[in-house]
Amino acid sequence: MAAKNAFYAQSGGVTAVINASACGVIETARRHPDKIGKVYAGKNGILGALTEELIDTSHETDEAIAALRHTPGAAFGSCRYKLKGLEENRAEYERLIEVFRAHEIAYFFYNGGGDSADTCHKVAQLSQALGFPIQAIHIPKTVDNDLPITDSSPGFGSAAKYVALSTLEATLDVASMSATSTKVFVFEVMGRHAGWIAASAALASTLKQPLPILILFPEVPFEQAKFLTKIRQTVESHGYCSVVVAEGVKTQDGRFLADAGYTDAFGHTQLGGVAPVVARMIYRELGFRCHWAVADYLQRSARHIASRIDVEHAYAVGQAAVEMALQGKNAIMLTIIRRADEPYAWEIGSAPLERIVNCEKKMPLEFIRADGFGITETCRRYLSPLIQGEDYPPYEEGLPYYAKLRNAEVEKKLKPWQCRR
Repeated sequence: MAAKNAFYAQSGGVTAVINASACGVIETARRHPDKIGKVYAGKNGILGALTEELIDTSHETDEAIAALRHTPGAAFGSCRYKLKGLEENRAEYERLIEVFRAHEIAYFFYNGGGDSADTCHKVAQLSQALGFPIQAIHIPKTVDNDLPITDSSPGFGSAAKYVALSTLEATLDVASMSATSTKVFVFEVMGRHAGWIAASAALASTLKQPLPILILFPEVPFEQAKFLTKIRQTVESHGYCSVVVAEGVKTQDGRFLADAGYTDAFGHTQLGGVAPVVARMIYRELGFRCHWAVADYLQRSARHIASRIDVEHAYAVGQAAVEMALQGKNAIMLTIIRRADEPYAWEIGSAPLERIVNCEKKMPLEFIRADGFGITETCRRYLSPLIQGEDYPPYEEGLPYYAKLRNAEVEKKLKPWQCRR
């Protein structure tokens, strides 16, 4: 029987290591030419499947694919496009199966967060019903670290490392100028409902070098009076402090501190800058001079300082996706299983997609300090291994050298498809 083809797509906001997962998928598939023919990648994620814009990765050299391991961004393009439920929009799922059938695709590897896990699950279900079974494997990816079951999500460790380093360096900067200038530095990081990235900033303060760093978590309702009292006490004790605030921090009545007033393609509230809101509050109420910054895309794209552990996780889940598909597995997400904290030990596992969809992993209460402004030692033991090690990309003329792919597209076989806006 002729080898069937595979389809790989990248979904949602990218990470510093999502291309390492792509590398794992493609390199592993190439080691099994008798079972997997070609690996097609979706141009701009799942949109590429709907519009039949498929990239033939067989035109890429082994060297170019290997270089994906150290390249940030999404090499084939990603998108924020959520496929609705089967009942409300069955046509889109049927279109996916139509494209897969036309190009003899039997394996679907979807690299993303919770929404892509849901899509993966539905494709596995509908393909069976339509008589063209697709082995759908979800490859985890999210800087937010909010996917359930898995101990951590590839992409988070590198974002955490970037935020911890940035917080350390910025806090030392504020300390050096606090006598006559800035007293408080406010640093906004990602985290709509889960405070994992914000928590990682606390790693900047150690027993050898303790620093006054306060964290505002989405899991802890914001109380202005309590917060301002903590700021005043910290500045009086140390002369300065840093405040790391997750974008999704809410007031006690459930409102986001920074709500831009509209939603994104996934229906999520689009958040404005919470850092300037907090900085203005501190200056207005306490008179302390503040500076603020928003990490934004920098925290998820900083491949130059990626965590080595995170890179290894990302490659391993891509590799395991192919291996498990060849074992006949279907409708699963790869997971990272922690075996020990110190020395850190881990392995790859899997979980049924039905246990992943519509679930979100938030910071457990035992990870948040009693006053709500920091992390516990239990949390530090969890976070610390995930930022360990460096995996520097090659450099040329002082800058990292990243992969540049041909991204040659496959000839279309079907009628054009118009995606909804």
